[in-house]
Amino acid sequence: MFLVDSHCHFDLLDLTPDGGDVNKVIERAKTSGVQYFLNVCVNLTDFPAVLKTAEAYPNVSASVGLHPNNTDEETSEAALIKLAQHKKVVAVGETGLDYFRSTGDLKWQHDRFRAHIRAAKAVQKPLIIHTRNAKDDTIALMREEGANAVGGVMHCFSEDMNIAEQALAMNFYISFSGIVTFKNAAVIQEVARQIPLDRMLIETDTPYLAPNPHRGKPNEPGYVRHTAEYLAKLRNISLDELAEQTTQNFFQLFRGAVKPDV
Repeated sequence: MFLVDSHCHFDLLDLTPDGGDVNKVIERAKTSGVQYFLNVCVNLTDFPAVLKTAEAYPNVSASVGLHPNNTDEETSEAALIKLAQHKKVVAVGETGLDYFRSTGDLKWQHDRFRAHIRAAKAVQKPLIIHTRNAKDDTIALMREEGANAVGGVMHCFSEDMNIAEQALAMNFYISFSGIVTFKNAAVIQEVARQIPLDRMLIETDTPYLAPNPHRGKPNEPGYVRHTAEYLAKLRNISLDELAEQTTQNFFQLFRGAVKPDV
C-alpha cells in the first residue's frame, strides 16, 4: 500500500502527543501505508524549518507560500520566486482567499494571491490554493491571472460541484481532507463521487481536521488512510485502486517530488 498525504504541516506538530517528533509521526504513518508527504508552508518565518524537514527526509517535499490570513508578514513575487528555486520545493502556496477569518478591505489578500500565481508561473510549479467563503472571487482571480498555465490543487475542498468543475477546467486537482468523512458533508461527498478519479488527491491538513473516527483530536498524516478508505467506499472501488490512482495523481502534478522505492 502506497498512500500520499498531499498536504500536512509538520512544523505545527507540537499539537500532537509527540510534541513535534516528526520521525515518530512518519514511522506511525508508514504502518498505515502512508509513504510520502508534502509539508506545506503557511508563513515565511517558518519556511527554513519547513525546508529543513524536507531536506532531512527523502519522502518529504515542501512548498513555499504565505497563508491568506497571515497579517504578520508580507511577501512579493520576487521573494517567492527566489525561495521556490530549491529542488525540494515542489509547489507555491498555501495561497488563496479567505473571507471567513479576514474582513474589511481585502485588496491586500487579492494582491498577495496574484503574486503567488505569478511566481508559480515564473518557476513553473503548481499552486496550492486555499479558499473559504470566497469561492467566486478565488475562481475569478485564478482565471484572470492564468493559473491554468501551471495548475495545482484546490486544497481541503469544501465547495460544490460547480466550483470543482471550474477548477478542473483550469488544470487543477481536487483534494479531500477528513471533512469528507463528516456526517454533515453531503455536498462534498457528492463532489467526491463525481469528479474524475485521475484528478483526485487526499490529504490530512495535519494537525487539523482529523477524519472520523479521530474527529476532534489532533490530526496526523497516518490518518489519511481513513479518508482514503471512506472515499473508496463512496466510489465503490477498492482501497488499493484509490491509493494507486491518488498516488499517481500526486506525482503527476508535483513533478519535482521523487517517489521512493518502498
